Parts: sequence; C-alpha cells; structure tokens
Amino acid sequence: MKRILITGGAGFLGSHLCERLLAAGHDVICLDNFFTGSKNNILHLMPHPRFELVRHDIINPIYLEIDEIYNLACPASPVHYQFNPIKTIKTSVMGAINTLGLAKRVKASILQASTSEVYGDPEVHPQTEGYWGRVNPIGIRSCYDEGKRAAECLMMDYRRQNRVNAKIARIFNTYGPRMAVNDGRVVSNFIVQALTQRDITVYGDGSQTRSFCYIDDMVDGLIRMMATPADFSGPVNLGNPREFTILELAEMVIGMTDSRAKIIFNPLPPDDPVQRKPDIGMAQKTLGWQPKIPLEEGIEKTIAYFRKVI
Repeated sequence: MKRILITGGAGFLGSHLCERLLAAGHDVICLDNFFTGSKNNILHLMPHPRFELVRHDIINPIYLEIDEIYNLACPASPVHYQFNPIKTIKTSVMGAINTLGLAKRVKASILQASTSEVYGDPEVHPQTEGYWGRVNPIGIRSCYDEGKRAAECLMMDYRRQNRVNAKIARIFNTYGPRMAVNDGRVVSNFIVQALTQRDITVYGDGSQTRSFCYIDDMVDGLIRMMATPADFSGPVNLGNPREFTILELAEMVIGMTDSRAKIIFNPLPPDDPVQRKPDIGMAQKTLGWQPKIPLEEGIEKTIAYFRKVI
C-alpha cells in the first residue's frame, strides 16, 4: 500500500485515477482548486476510508508525506486554459516546481501528465517521442503548450541534478464519462450538441485528424508508467493510434445518438493542429500497454453518461 498524491484529482482524468488507485488498495490524497475539477466527480469516493480531499492551488507549495505523485493539475481544454492564460502557465511551471520540490524532500516518485500539444502542429506523422515539436511560442495556445514543455524540462532537470525519480507521459486526446459538459473538447462538444439537437460545430473543413483514447485505457497507461524502474523517465506517448477525421467523429456521434442535428462549419482556430496521431511503439515495448477499447464502444459509454447529466 502506498500513499499517493494526485494533483488535479477532482478533474476528469484525475477522478478516474483516484478511483483506480483506491481499488488497488492505496491511500489517495486528491488535491484540487476546483477551477475545472468538480466535487461531483469524487463525491462517491468521499466516504472511502483511504481517500482524502485537499482544496489547494498547486502554484503554492504544499507539505505532505507521500510515496508517489501524479501531477495532473492544469486546465486541459482550450476553452479553459485560454480563459486565464497567465494562470495556466503558472499552474504548469510553478506546479511542477512545487511538486518536484515535494518529491525531492520525501524521495517520492513523480509522474508528469504532459500532452501531445508539446508537438504543436507537427511536421512528423505519426508523432514519436524523439520529435521536438513545432509550437508557436507566442500564440493563443502557447500558455498550455509551452507550459507543458517547461514542465517537462523541469522534470528532467530535477532528475539529472537532484536524482528525483521523475517520469513524463505525453497524453493524447482522452475522453469518457465525467468530461465536463462545457469543457470545449471535441468529443463532449459533439455529444452535447447532438443530444440537445443543436448544430454540431466543426472547425475548418473537418479533415483535420485526431486519435481518441478511452479513459480506462489512459488510466491503465499512467499506472504502468509510474511502475517502471527508476532508471526510466520517458517521455512516453499514451494515446490511441487509430486516427479519425473530425468530420468522421461528428457523423459517428450523430448516428449513435439518432440526432437531428446538422453539421455546420466555422473557421479553424489559430495554431490548431492539422494532424494528431501517436506512435505508441515505446509504450508497447516498455509498458506492455496499448489501448483496448475501440472508439465506437467508448463513444457509446460516453453518450450514456451525458444522457444522464443532461
């Protein structure tokens, strides 16, 4: 049994991770400032004897006795991270400094939840961990993209200089139950629009591609990454290598919800990546991991969740 801190633990990904680690018999401390996280995501965990909730903003130091840290704290959708871009980059950079300082003090292992956005609008397809990316450092998405890149830098510098057992997972598009209704991500947007019979908004001509990983698969990948030997740091891509166009996703959601919604096209936002697909060879080899749940099955489960919420 380990004592595990999850920053951003009341968020979409964090709440599922809390649940899985509790089921495995660990003590879990969920830390969140509830900017994008929700108490509804963790209400069912509150009576659990090994679950603790701490309301705290990770841009400020915190002192705990723990064995492992999953650093997930940061708004992850464009709507939320662009709402307060300065706060977003402070969360990534200062949050990494504070969690790394804690890991150094108590000799805890730490896993940084990085992102496929570190690759920017890529010139290499599919994206491998050795690709350095193509990111606009002054664009409207840079608060998130560059914040995560800086967090990766800090993880590796603390590892080299202070021997902190830091690991980096680059998370590609993830979806499933407990996504926020208004989070602005493409899967939740399409499902909510379809269920409420509103026009489904596709940006550009819909030919841009994404790869969608169901939440259960992603949580499994993160736990396997944390369990790797101390001499392995990553970064490792975690995502589903099956690639879809945004238009294909919209049509799938309309069909699976029996919606009367129409697809409308709006201009593509600045710096929006044209292609996104992970090369997961390293995850397969090092973690013995690959996603198991196909998009159709995951979308069906996510639609069922949003039917209840809406």
